[in-house]
Amino acid sequence: MRTFIWWFGMGSLITLSVLMVQGGVRDLLYGTHPTGSGSAYLSFAITILGGGLLAGCLAVIMVRLR
Repeated sequence: MRTFIWWFGMGSLITLSVLMVQGGVRDLLYGTHPTGSGSAYLSFAITILGGGLLAGCLAVIMVRLR
C-alpha cells in the first residue's frame, strides 16, 4: 500500500508539472478554456488523478512481478 501511495503522489506531481509546462494551468486560471470554468477544473483534476493512478498501478504490478 505504501508503494502505491508513494507512486500515486509522484505520478500526480509529474502530471501536474507536464500540464504546467504545456500552459494548462494558465488556461485554467485565466479562463481561456473554451468549454467553461466548471468543466475545466474537472478536466484538470481528472487528468492529474489519471496520472497518479497510472503510476501507482504500474508500481504495484512491478512489485508483484519482482
